[in-house]
Amino acid sequence: MRRKLQDAGLADRVIVDSAGTGGWHVGKGADPRAVATMTRHGYDGTGHAARQFDPAWFEERDLVIALDGKNVQSLRWLAAPEQRHKIVRLRSFDRASRGGDLDVPDPYYDADDGFEQVLAMIVAACDGLLKHVSSELDATR
Repeated sequence: MRRKLQDAGLADRVIVDSAGTGGWHVGKGADPRAVATMTRHGYDGTGHAARQFDPAWFEERDLVIALDGKNVQSLRWLAAPEQRHKIVRLRSFDRASRGGDLDVPDPYYDADDGFEQVLAMIVAACDGLLKHVSSELDATR
Protein backbone atom coordinates (compact mmCIF):
# COMPACT_ATOMS: atom_id res chain seq x y z
CA MET A 1 0.00 0.00 0.00
CA ARG A 2 2.86 2.34 0.79
CA ARG A 3 4.24 1.87 -2.74
CA LYS A 4 0.84 2.54 -4.28
CA LEU A 5 0.45 5.70 -2.22
CA GLN A 6 3.95 6.82 -3.20
CA ASP A 7 3.25 6.21 -6.89
CA ALA A 8 -0.03 8.16 -6.59
CA GLY A 9 1.70 11.10 -4.88
CA LEU A 10 -0.23 10.55 -1.65
CA ALA A 11 2.48 9.19 0.64
CA ASP A 12 2.71 12.50 2.49
CA ARG A 13 -1.04 12.49 3.23
CA VAL A 14 -1.64 8.88 4.33
CA ILE A 15 0.04 6.87 7.05
CA VAL A 16 0.08 3.09 6.67
CA ASP A 17 0.62 1.07 9.82
CA SER A 18 0.43 -2.59 10.76
CA ALA A 19 -0.39 -4.61 13.86
CA GLY A 20 -2.01 -7.89 14.79
CA THR A 21 -4.95 -8.50 17.08
CA GLY A 22 -3.12 -11.12 19.13
CA GLY A 23 0.07 -10.78 21.08
CA TRP A 24 1.67 -14.17 20.45
CA HIS A 25 4.22 -12.88 17.85
CA VAL A 26 5.00 -9.46 19.35
CA GLY A 27 8.59 -8.45 18.68
CA LYS A 28 9.21 -11.23 16.16
CA GLY A 29 10.07 -10.68 12.52
CA ALA A 30 7.98 -11.77 9.58
CA ASP A 31 7.84 -15.41 8.55
CA PRO A 32 10.87 -16.11 6.30
CA ARG A 33 8.52 -17.44 3.59
CA ALA A 34 6.63 -14.14 3.63
CA VAL A 35 9.88 -12.18 3.41
CA ALA A 36 11.06 -14.35 0.50
CA THR A 37 7.75 -13.86 -1.33
CA MET A 38 7.84 -10.12 -0.82
CA THR A 39 11.45 -9.92 -1.97
CA ARG A 40 10.66 -11.91 -5.15
CA HIS A 41 8.02 -9.32 -5.98
CA GLY A 42 10.18 -6.28 -5.29
CA TYR A 43 8.94 -5.40 -1.80
CA ASP A 44 11.16 -4.86 1.20
CA GLY A 45 10.20 -7.65 3.57
CA THR A 46 12.94 -6.95 6.09
CA GLY A 47 12.80 -4.94 9.27
CA HIS A 48 9.26 -5.84 10.26
CA ALA A 49 8.52 -6.63 13.90
CA ALA A 50 5.10 -7.81 15.00
CA ARG A 51 3.13 -5.76 17.48
CA GLN A 52 -0.36 -5.87 18.92
CA PHE A 53 -3.12 -3.42 18.06
CA ASP A 54 -3.74 -0.86 20.80
CA PRO A 55 -7.42 0.11 21.24
CA ALA A 56 -6.34 3.74 21.75
CA TRP A 57 -5.37 3.77 18.07
CA PHE A 58 -9.02 3.92 17.05
CA GLU A 59 -8.98 7.60 18.00
CA GLU A 60 -5.97 8.27 15.78
CA ARG A 61 -6.97 6.31 12.69
CA ASP A 62 -9.59 6.90 10.05
CA LEU A 63 -9.64 3.31 8.85
CA VAL A 64 -8.70 0.02 10.51
CA ILE A 65 -8.24 -2.74 7.97
CA ALA A 66 -8.77 -6.37 8.97
CA LEU A 67 -7.69 -9.37 6.92
CA ASP A 68 -10.33 -11.83 8.06
CA GLY A 69 -13.53 -12.24 10.01
CA LYS A 70 -11.77 -13.30 13.20
CA ASN A 71 -9.76 -10.07 13.16
CA VAL A 72 -12.91 -8.05 12.51
CA GLN A 73 -14.53 -9.63 15.55
CA SER A 74 -11.47 -9.04 17.73
CA LEU A 75 -11.29 -5.40 16.63
CA ARG A 76 -15.02 -4.91 17.23
CA TRP A 77 -14.51 -6.11 20.81
CA LEU A 78 -11.74 -3.54 21.26
CA ALA A 79 -13.59 -0.63 19.66
CA ALA A 80 -16.09 1.68 21.26
CA PRO A 81 -19.46 1.45 19.47
CA GLU A 82 -18.93 4.80 17.73
CA GLN A 83 -15.58 3.58 16.33
CA ARG A 84 -16.70 0.29 14.82
CA HIS A 85 -17.52 1.87 11.47
CA LYS A 86 -13.76 2.32 10.94
CA ILE A 87 -13.21 -1.46 10.76
CA VAL A 88 -13.33 -2.89 7.24
CA ARG A 89 -12.02 -6.00 5.56
CA LEU A 90 -9.23 -5.44 3.08
CA ARG A 91 -10.78 -7.62 0.39
CA SER A 92 -13.96 -5.55 0.46
CA PHE A 93 -11.97 -3.14 -1.75
CA ASP A 94 -11.33 -5.85 -4.37
CA ARG A 95 -14.17 -6.00 -6.89
CA ALA A 96 -13.26 -9.58 -7.78
CA SER A 97 -13.93 -10.77 -4.22
CA ARG A 98 -17.29 -9.04 -3.74
CA GLY A 99 -20.04 -11.51 -3.13
CA GLY A 100 -17.48 -14.14 -2.21
CA ASP A 101 -15.09 -14.92 0.59
CA LEU A 102 -13.60 -11.69 1.95
CA ASP A 103 -11.04 -13.39 4.19
CA VAL A 104 -7.34 -13.23 3.43
CA PRO A 105 -6.24 -16.67 4.63
CA ASP A 106 -3.30 -17.11 6.96
CA PRO A 107 -0.75 -19.12 4.94
CA TYR A 108 1.40 -19.97 7.97
CA TYR A 109 0.34 -23.64 8.14
CA ASP A 110 0.02 -24.15 4.40
CA ALA A 111 2.48 -24.81 1.60
CA ASP A 112 4.84 -22.03 0.51
CA ASP A 113 2.66 -21.11 -2.49
CA GLY A 114 0.04 -19.86 -0.04
CA PHE A 115 2.20 -16.78 0.51
CA GLU A 116 2.09 -16.06 -3.23
CA GLN A 117 -1.69 -16.35 -3.23
CA VAL A 118 -2.05 -14.10 -0.19
CA LEU A 119 0.23 -11.45 -1.69
CA ALA A 120 -1.84 -11.47 -4.89
CA MET A 121 -5.03 -10.97 -2.84
CA ILE A 122 -3.50 -8.12 -0.89
CA VAL A 123 -2.15 -6.34 -3.96
CA ALA A 124 -5.51 -6.61 -5.74
CA ALA A 125 -7.37 -5.26 -2.72
CA CYS A 126 -4.87 -2.42 -2.26
CA ASP A 127 -5.71 -1.18 -5.76
CA GLY A 128 -9.30 -0.68 -4.64
CA LEU A 129 -8.21 0.69 -1.28
CA LEU A 130 -6.10 3.30 -3.07
CA LYS A 131 -9.15 4.40 -5.08
CA HIS A 132 -11.17 4.66 -1.87
CA VAL A 133 -8.51 6.64 -0.03
CA SER A 134 -8.00 8.95 -3.01
CA SER A 135 -11.72 9.60 -3.16
CA GLU A 136 -11.87 10.34 0.56
CA LEU A 137 -8.94 12.72 0.30
CA ASP A 138 -10.52 14.51 -2.67
CA ALA A 139 -13.73 14.95 -0.66
CA THR A 140 -11.83 16.71 2.14
CA ARG A 141 -10.21 19.32 -0.11
